[in-house]
Amino acid sequence: MNYTKFGKTDLLVSEIGFGAWGIGGPAMVGDLAIGWGDVDDNTSIKALKKSFDLGINFYDTADFYGFGHSEEIIGKVFGNRDDVIIASKVGHRVENNTILLDYTKEHILKSCDESLRRLKRDKIDYYQLHSAKLNHLEEGACIDAMRELKEKGKIRYWGISLNTFNPYPEAEFLIERNLADGFQLVLNIINQRSMNLIQKSKEKEYGVIARIPLHFGLLTGKFNKENKFDKNDHRYFRLHPELLSELIDSLNEVWVLSEKYKISKTSFALSFILSVQGVSTVIPGIKTPQQAELNTKDIVKIEKNDLNYLHKLFEEKFDSLVDKMA
Repeated sequence: MNYTKFGKTDLLVSEIGFGAWGIGGPAMVGDLAIGWGDVDDNTSIKALKKSFDLGINFYDTADFYGFGHSEEIIGKVFGNRDDVIIASKVGHRVENNTILLDYTKEHILKSCDESLRRLKRDKIDYYQLHSAKLNHLEEGACIDAMRELKEKGKIRYWGISLNTFNPYPEAEFLIERNLADGFQLVLNIINQRSMNLIQKSKEKEYGVIARIPLHFGLLTGKFNKENKFDKNDHRYFRLHPELLSELIDSLNEVWVLSEKYKISKTSFALSFILSVQGVSTVIPGIKTPQQAELNTKDIVKIEKNDLNYLHKLFEEKFDSLVDKMA
């Protein structure tokens, strides 16, 4: 496992991290799935322990994943040990079967205490505003809350987990004011819209967490056009049959290139991200020990001409499909 300094912080993070959305289990807001379907907690615990044994020291969760269940599982396994780096998020809550964004100072301070309790930790290493919008940053309460939490020693560093598929004015706002320590953003072969921000983050010494690296499982190469998702899996509405069929056809050109490196499709997809300069860590979702092993093996450097080819494919085939998955 390779380790990278996260921006200007003193955090040394594993290049492969643990995306802990999936281990939160099924979660519904009315009829809307916000989780990945059923999971077994014992398997999740084994996945966390196996990941640590394989050198993963960075674990990314949120208070909204399973409504806190993901944090609880991580807390049960790791507690307050100092050889793991825990990142969590704040800003989502549910009221009357509706998801609300809440970046008031009161909510953030209260939610941080609740996350610390679930995680069984004295402090959160990296605390993120969960998809905060530009107007929230301009209002300033969320920034004041992060400053206060840092002053009180409840968090070490903070940043923002950016909206999944859209441009990033929030990052520009923070960079211009020299605020925050890093950004979590989407980067994978299908969605490369964050490339310019990653370059700017590198120049300004912000840490970068790349999420959705396998694009909801599509980049494992395991899906076919007949794949069905349970209603408690968010992919049920996100990857409808017509879109799934179009994406699978478009990926054939990617897999032709992946064969050149003689590694699995999963390894190729993760290697692509880690070949982009400025990425600190990539966080594939891990729900089983087997996935932990698959996601940490055969990481290679993708040649520049192949990176350029994949970016051209994105512009020609995938960019127009990205908004359909938002």
